[in-house]
Amino acid sequence: MRDFHRLKVWEKAHRLTLSIYEHTRHFPADERYGLTSQIRRAATSIPTNIAEGCGRSGDRELARFLSIAAGSASELEYQILLSRDLGYVNDDGYRTLNKQVIEVKRMLSAFLEKLTADG
Repeated sequence: MRDFHRLKVWEKAHRLTLSIYEHTRHFPADERYGLTSQIRRAATSIPTNIAEGCGRSGDRELARFLSIAAGSASELEYQILLSRDLGYVNDDGYRTLNKQVIEVKRMLSAFLEKLTADG
């Protein structure tokens, strides 16, 4: 069992989630149960799955949850793009969020590679 608080990828994913909540706070009210909810769920899923994987036994289970987190990160990457194209996030906000999500995806990929190479 690992302590997820000690993982840089979890910390970055948590900060990304906080950024998503801040940006979506300004989305239109009629998106509350649409894109706002979806984008927040995708963002929250990333650090949540990292934490859950850390609570499981063995690298194989951790790798499975990291893979789920990576899928959520890809989903989020698209939702950030959609938010920009709909005019809900300005170009600066898009660049910031996109940079964060790409960094998390890169870190998840590297972590998964290490786990599967060691296992």
